[in-house]
Amino acid sequence: MKDLKGKNALLTGGSKGLGPQIARFLAKEGVNLALTARTEKGLRDTAKDVSNYNVNVKVYPGDITDQSFRKKLLEDVKNDFSRLDILINNAGMEWVSSYTALTPDYIEKMIQTNLIAAMLLTRLALPDMLAQRSGQIVNMSSLGGKRGNPYGGTYCATKAGLIEWTKGLRMELAGSGVGVSVICPGFVFESGMFAEYNKKPPWISNATTPEKVAEAVIRAIKKDIGEIAVNPGPTWLIPLLDAIHPGMANWLYKIGGVYEFYRKQAEENEAKPNNQ
Repeated sequence: MKDLKGKNALLTGGSKGLGPQIARFLAKEGVNLALTARTEKGLRDTAKDVSNYNVNVKVYPGDITDQSFRKKLLEDVKNDFSRLDILINNAGMEWVSSYTALTPDYIEKMIQTNLIAAMLLTRLALPDMLAQRSGQIVNMSSLGGKRGNPYGGTYCATKAGLIEWTKGLRMELAGSGVGVSVICPGFVFESGMFAEYNKKPPWISNATTPEKVAEAVIRAIKKDIGEIAVNPGPTWLIPLLDAIHPGMANWLYKIGGVYEFYRKQAEENEAKPNNQ
């Protein structure tokens, strides 16, 4: 999909985090935007931010984990934009804590938001894309999906699921005109924990920026790239070592400050009233 001008994209998680930056980069390419998230104000802020790029932007507030909302969302986008060319499954949630401190409801909510909603929304969007023999699905995963992090195993499990599902679906759809990509950022400045807690990454990790992640999304769409790791740096040593010898990867987590980073954040989160 070399020329994106005039294409239509549905972006989940468009109200905060990486969503607004991805929306901005798509709008710069001339892509019309359908934005969805739970928070209407955040969606309208994103829409206002990209309003000077001369593209059509509409917002659809709602819960992406709700089946009836997903169905209505796709129907509304089709009615408003006539066709859908790009689906970016960006909505996600993360909470750093010991596993037993997560409530069962929160565990289910994280899996539903990060993985199942993406899979089922794609299931709704695919028939029309296959019929028009054109489209691109982009799934936002994480380097955490390459190797589980302490105090973040549930989050990493959802991101690993996105990676493997993307690989399988991409092979299945080869030759159909519909591409499937997955983006795997490491730590991201101005997003996630850094935006919320004003943290610095462990010394072994070279945190990237939201702009670099958004650039990767555009590159994946234009060139139909199956997987892009953003901010590999020395962080890539961990999944690499994990494939060779898991014990060595655990050792690198500890000397690289990753384990201590997550442990301290878990302690802070669990001490907060009404956490999760």
